[in-house]
Amino acid sequence: MRFAEIPSRLVPLQQPADPIVINHIISVEGESSKTACYDIDVEVEDVYKTMAHNYLSNTHSSQELAAIDSKIHELVEQINQMKVHREFYLEFSRDPQAFISRWLASQKRDYWVMTDATPGHPEEERRAAFYHAPWTQEAVMRYFYDRISQRRQDLEHALGLNNN
Repeated sequence: MRFAEIPSRLVPLQQPADPIVINHIISVEGESSKTACYDIDVEVEDVYKTMAHNYLSNTHSSQELAAIDSKIHELVEQINQMKVHREFYLEFSRDPQAFISRWLASQKRDYWVMTDATPGHPEEERRAAFYHAPWTQEAVMRYFYDRISQRRQDLEHALGLNNN
């Protein structure tokens, strides 16, 4: 909870309390069975309520507090970020080789997740026989067709020919 939110949470607590009702039988005469109810108003000056009201009504101090609270929030975020950086570099300083290996594996996982790509078969892709399969001829033809089409569109656009 931010400091600026405190006044809005305190307002419901500053409302007047519900009246206290006490039922009591007062017998003036011997064995009387009459019941009477009396309301007694007691006025008590609430010093804390007036102080809180004066404090909350001062908008200038509220704006200052909001600005200070915002600055504190930013500083806490910076501290947390610096803590993460410190842990990162500290782990690197302990064992650089293992750290880089773990970091690269993590980056690889993140890349595959972000691109929705499925990892191929790296061992098969290292061999030339993998690229002599029938699908490679089709893939090369499509690649060159796309490149030629793109260059043709660029040339037509540069010459002002719009033959869509």
